[in-house]
Amino acid sequence: MREVKKALSFILTVEFWRMGIFWTLSLVMSYFQLFWQRVFTKKPNAYPRCPPQRIGTKKPICVITGATSGIGAAAAYDLSKEGFYVVLVGRSSQMLSKMIEWIHKKNKDAHVQAFEVDLSSFQSILKFKDSLEKWLLDSDMHVSVQLLINNAGILAASHRLTEEGYDQMMGTNYIGAFSLTKLLLPLLKNSPVGSRIVNVTSFTHRNLFNVQIDKETVVGKCLSRSKQYPFSHIYEFSKLCLLMFSYELHRQLHSTDESCKVSVIAADPGVVETNIMRELPSCVSRMAFIALNLLGLLQSPEEGASSVIDAALAPPEISGVYFFGGKGRTLNSSALSHNIRLAEKLWRSSSDLFLESKLTSTRTYTS
Repeated sequence: MREVKKALSFILTVEFWRMGIFWTLSLVMSYFQLFWQRVFTKKPNAYPRCPPQRIGTKKPICVITGATSGIGAAAAYDLSKEGFYVVLVGRSSQMLSKMIEWIHKKNKDAHVQAFEVDLSSFQSILKFKDSLEKWLLDSDMHVSVQLLINNAGILAASHRLTEEGYDQMMGTNYIGAFSLTKLLLPLLKNSPVGSRIVNVTSFTHRNLFNVQIDKETVVGKCLSRSKQYPFSHIYEFSKLCLLMFSYELHRQLHSTDESCKVSVIAADPGVVETNIMRELPSCVSRMAFIALNLLGLLQSPEEGASSVIDAALAPPEISGVYFFGGKGRTLNSSALSHNIRLAEKLWRSSSDLFLESKLTSTRTYTS
């Protein structure tokens, strides 16, 4: 009875209708755009998968966050089959151990390593960077990374703060990915073969048409002051930030150095049946999955991971694009996501937060 009351209460909120109507419309719009491109334009919108490049006799290193379930777990297994040495990053050591066991059971030739990391904590990310470098040195491997997949993400139904005082959803979905990328960028640049960053974003970014970007909005302070926590709006904003970051990092890397071998790609898996809605009333999430399945829009984690794998294995020269729908297909993301002025503001605000966190965490870490 308590669960029913909780569900009825949730159905009466703006968040429910925003997710139910606008998220569905933006998803349908994305698939319609794929159909339009295929039927009415001559522009190729799909790329083949290419095998990863080895470093001599050594396997290339792939770091994937949020790797203990859902899309992350499916992608980790697929990439182990493609020949990567997969580094799993997750919050639960128990789940990480189960993932290693599961991958080895399905692929006896897999090479897998795991690190317990909280992506909402800068200090945890900083420790991971140091641990990763030490592991590479101790394992007699080339001190570099060939693939970073920022997949970790949450849909929080209530307002919570990180150690740094940021909104937890913004901290996990965007700020953590930005910080991890900045810290691992030297390892990506140090790769003797081409390396790549794949940021897992969402079609929900299409629901935003006008945003203000500064340090307060990036950490979620302005967005979380409402009487009712606007979690669907914050989720959309976090995924928009991750997408704009992808484009801006691509511009910065390739405008200053034409010989740069680091590519940046955004990947959108669509709607996947994972546990991301675990904080919502269970009967509501079940009904949502049933409705999406009837519409033919719901995918399994294995199907949803295909866009991520497409992005990871796209030809080395491909960068600054948005993969959606599997089969190597790409789309144009929203006009707002391509706003260079906003992207530059986002970069400056995020970089300031990164430097502040790095200074504070380094003091704590070394004390």
